Amino acid sequence: MFNIIFTSNKRIALSTNAFAHNILQWFETNKRDLPWRNTKNPYIIWLSEIILQQTRVAQGLPYFEKFLANYPTVEDLAAAPSEEIMRLWQGLGYYSRARNLHFCAQQVVNEYGGSFPTSYKELLKLKGVGSYTAAAIASFAFDEPVAVVDGNVFRVLARYFGIATDIASHAGKKEFEVLANEVLPPSKAGSYNQAIMEFGALHCTPNKPNCDTCPLVRSCVAFTNNLVQDLPVKINKVKIKERYFQYYQITCGDQVIIRQRGPKDIWEGLFEFPLVETNQKEELQLTNKGILEDLEIIPTQVVHDSSQVFKHILSHQRIFANFVRFEFEKAHEEQLKQWAHAQNWQLVSNETFENLGKSRLILRYLNGEE
Repeated sequence: MFNIIFTSNKRIALSTNAFAHNILQWFETNKRDLPWRNTKNPYIIWLSEIILQQTRVAQGLPYFEKFLANYPTVEDLAAAPSEEIMRLWQGLGYYSRARNLHFCAQQVVNEYGGSFPTSYKELLKLKGVGSYTAAAIASFAFDEPVAVVDGNVFRVLARYFGIATDIASHAGKKEFEVLANEVLPPSKAGSYNQAIMEFGALHCTPNKPNCDTCPLVRSCVAFTNNLVQDLPVKINKVKIKERYFQYYQITCGDQVIIRQRGPKDIWEGLFEFPLVETNQKEELQLTNKGILEDLEIIPTQVVHDSSQVFKHILSHQRIFANFVRFEFEKAHEEQLKQWAHAQNWQLVSNETFENLGKSRLILRYLNGEE
């Protein structure tokens, strides 16, 4: 483990004004032209920040454009059906963000008259808005001098100032938050916050940072001490859980049986095929597992490739899934509908299923992706 190389007083001696100046100067030349940077509208800024949480700009931009086109105001978003929002969010992952997005829009409309709070402290009261998002909205939309601290900021500050405190620890988060506010130029808070995040995203990257052309390299502690690849320090204490899903695509003509995922689990509120969760990967090769035991009709065709196991990686889980398709004659529609209803499932048209929100795993299967 590394020691903190400089105390807080010594950090100040490094001339934080020069640090901020160089970051801002770099930003003027290298910043990307992104739509949420051309506005002070807190709704647009909030929307972009929620969509971009744990998401690359290239992936999030089309979703931002789609949401803004469908819901140009917070009132429009608040009034939208939740199923519609989940469908638009489909494929972006971390679906709790979409639920919080909808709840927060309704909160702004119902509790704040459709106007976003204008201060960092008030913004923190909104659903799904943490310290980073509140700081981003407060500084970008309202010029409040409060620093953002995200993964990019952690990395830039840790390397430049030589900080080896674990960024996943409570003490580390507090230390970096204090430092981030120390170096923040109050009169240029919004521009600086965007600049340091952009610098971390494009220049001081996790792997192969552009040290050769870095405007901070002469006073960068990590570069001087050959610690670039060692900082920031993050001790991962998260235990990865493995789960095994056997999905059953039960079709009847142009209809399919689906179910909606319940609360307190991944993909809450999204739609999928009925499934059985097994204890080990080998059990995915079992095509029936009793799911059709109480159904008195026999499928006309069973399609199953036991060798095709889909692997889906989430932050805390690894999902292994296999799919088997049971095809039934159209004449069995009413019997299947009643059977599905008894299981709290639905028999719907393929078109209806297409318009409902689904996990990326289900989309991969439907689209024939590996």
